[in-house]
Amino acid sequence: MKYISSIANGIALGSTGIVMMSVLSGCTSQQQEPQNRYLVIEQQASGKYIVVEEMPTEGPNRAIIREKDENGNTIERFMNEEEMKALAEQEYQKVQEGTSETLQSSEGSAGMGLAGTILAVAAGSLLGNMIGNALMNNKNFASRASSVNKSAYSRSAAGASRSSTSARKSFFGSSSTASSSTTTRYGG
Repeated sequence: MKYISSIANGIALGSTGIVMMSVLSGCTSQQQEPQNRYLVIEQQASGKYIVVEEMPTEGPNRAIIREKDENGNTIERFMNEEEMKALAEQEYQKVQEGTSETLQSSEGSAGMGLAGTILAVAAGSLLGNMIGNALMNNKNFASRASSVNKSAYSRSAAGASRSSTSARKSFFGSSSTASSSTTTRYGG
């Protein structure tokens, strides 16, 4: 009996220690800084812009703008954080006045003007999180922001969510479609 009570005391002491460590580690909150962005923005045939690449960066915000010249050649130009911030502030003023295309519904049109595209993608890191959150609370702005960002990450995430199906052709010419799914059960 004496050994059982000492084992029980050890288990209780160990459990209490684990609970205290998890409580203390849960109390520390990490300050989330606005993450700067490196963007590649491409002009469409319609003259609108979409984001084709978006990556977080430790350095300042910056963008490469791909546009077509009058001969149809692709020209890339660099835009630094100050230029991006100036365009985003101009577009934010239009949002405040209610004249920005970012607030209009996006039926049938992909992309926006350059300033609207930059504001939609990097509002939080350029103008501050409060402004970015306020913009995202607007339903039209949020839908336009999601339609303008066609980065590689967005495309690969959308492709991964689809179920995998493959068509197989038999020797005699008929085809069948097979889909694969995996179910894993743990513990029971």
